[in-house]
Amino acid sequence: MPRCAILQVNAEPPVYLIQAGSHIAYASLRNSLGDREYEAACLGHVSDETQLVLNLFGYEPPTLIKDVYTQVQDLEFDKPPILSGAVTVGRAWEVLQERKEMHAIPVANEDGTLFGMMSREDIATYNMELTNGCILDQVPLFNVLSVLEGKVINEAGEYLDTVSGEVILAIPESRGPSLFANSNSVVICGNQPEMIRQALERNVNCLVLCRTELDPELLKLETKTCIISTPCDAYRATRLIFQSTPIGRICRTKDLVCFHLDDRLDHVKEQVLKYRESCYPILDENERIVGVLTRYHLLCPKRKRVVLVDHNEAAQSVPGLEEAEIMEIIDHHRLADIQTSNPIFVRNEPVGSTNTIIAAMYQDRGLIPSEKLAGMMAAAILSDTVMFKSPTCTVRDVRTAERMARIADISLDELGKKIFSASVEGKTAKELLFTDYKEFHIAGHDLAVAQVTCVDSANMLSRKEALLDEMKAAVKKKGVSLLILMLTDVLLEGSQLLYIGDDEIISQAFGITPKDNEVFLPKVMSRKKQIIPSLSALWG
Repeated sequence: MPRCAILQVNAEPPVYLIQAGSHIAYASLRNSLGDREYEAACLGHVSDETQLVLNLFGYEPPTLIKDVYTQVQDLEFDKPPILSGAVTVGRAWEVLQERKEMHAIPVANEDGTLFGMMSREDIATYNMELTNGCILDQVPLFNVLSVLEGKVINEAGEYLDTVSGEVILAIPESRGPSLFANSNSVVICGNQPEMIRQALERNVNCLVLCRTELDPELLKLETKTCIISTPCDAYRATRLIFQSTPIGRICRTKDLVCFHLDDRLDHVKEQVLKYRESCYPILDENERIVGVLTRYHLLCPKRKRVVLVDHNEAAQSVPGLEEAEIMEIIDHHRLADIQTSNPIFVRNEPVGSTNTIIAAMYQDRGLIPSEKLAGMMAAAILSDTVMFKSPTCTVRDVRTAERMARIADISLDELGKKIFSASVEGKTAKELLFTDYKEFHIAGHDLAVAQVTCVDSANMLSRKEALLDEMKAAVKKKGVSLLILMLTDVLLEGSQLLYIGDDEIISQAFGITPKDNEVFLPKVMSRKKQIIPSLSALWG
């Protein structure tokens, strides 16, 4: 069974439990107590041994996590309305006014992907540019009707789709019909019958009537002019009509800096310092807009929350752990280098399996694991204690496993043989080496110890050359000075050691002379209690 597990708590933000067997059991315990926010997670691929146990007891593989770095999805970013490029400038301004904290809002394509960003500055620039020419250019008629709260009142207007032309406020009337020298005009006027007549006779593109009724005789005139009636006064209509322009024409669409939900916070900070935009659109994995990020959101990020199960050493845990909030540690190994910013709950006991501790926690709370969960926990104890032959095994481990077996109605002997047969069947030399591979730093020495537990080490040794070749490649790639592969034989109650490194180190550490990169250590079953302590004693 994998050694490292994280339990994730699914809240704001989620919490992960790391390790199969142990983390599944502990997540079930916490969720049974009402904390429905815990999720089991693993750090690497699910081994054949673990998959066998999962299949036996009907569990899905735990969530695979690659790191727990703080990401954009962990931030409390803004989620403003996402507007279409066809929306009017007026509507965009209303949204920005409703969300005073927003500097800009995203503009989306029809499929929800990013088209551009609409800012207050974009609207201000657009309004200022109108002083150089009050022109409407192919603005959808529906947009004009929307901002003016107007309606089309003649048949000619029913055939018009867009409104174009110079916007002319036909007040005062004394300015005369010279205003309409160009029929490509949008005329805005009040109760001015003669002015209206002149506009219709010259077939201006659009006539906006403000707070007035059209004389029936004028309505009968043959004209190509679209006539719109609005309850707005003329001056207000003049201001509003320019807000009918679709925001897709004036929003910023080029050189946009955006982030994705899975972007790491350190990358985001670098980009924010580099570009200094007021805000940045956030996209999901399908490039759809989900929100907007500002510098403010970077000040108090919510870190991912984790519970470390069956380990407490940073090198054996998930990348980015230094950025996560460690909530708890449930373990049976030596205390290592994990540091926390706040006091946390730690339960560390000298037993052979973390599941023995978790079983006691069930008992402390008056709970009994389900049949399938009890079977999973029994399997984990068998795996950790090498069917009770490891020196780490205690009477508590044996009794706990037996109790779990009774609940699950299974045979520990048969289950153990299935587990350790599955750990080696059909695997390549490389897969065997990295099934249970751990690196250590002891007194200035970098080393790695891998362990494969089996019921026939002689068969494993028939592949010695292939295993040594993979070990040589690993030493070169990993940069360790010593690599040991433990072929732990349950039936022989000992371990065949294959190693790449100094013969003298092996001889002095274990008091036996090796030959051809191989040595057998009787009664040696544990990496934690027998291999690592011997090397630590050698190097002081």
